[in-house]
Amino acid sequence: MPPATRNLLDPGVTSPAAEVTEPLLAAAGVRLERILSLGQASPPGFWYEQAEDEWVAVLAGRARLTIAGEPADREFGPGDAIFLPAGCRHRVAWTDPDQPTVWLALFIDAALGVRST
Repeated sequence: MPPATRNLLDPGVTSPAAEVTEPLLAAAGVRLERILSLGQASPPGFWYEQAEDEWVAVLAGRARLTIAGEPADREFGPGDAIFLPAGCRHRVAWTDPDQPTVWLALFIDAALGVRST
């Protein structure tokens, strides 16, 4: 049976009560996820500080990320991406409550030694 085709921009759920994370693929040391947000943000005081490297892109919608030590949030729109090395403290400050924000996140085992180019 041939693999199914899917549209990464189709939000599917139109008003999720919580952020939706969908695994797309995984292999030794890497995993790819689609994340759908609609007005969600990290809880107050919560920071991601992962043992993995993360490359994340916004495919649709708008968002703001806070990165520890930076004076201002970074704004993201369609096509914007960032590489967050393992241990980089960050949080989702805001996602658009009026339209779905579709993220594509690639998590990479830090032992693989990936560097942003």
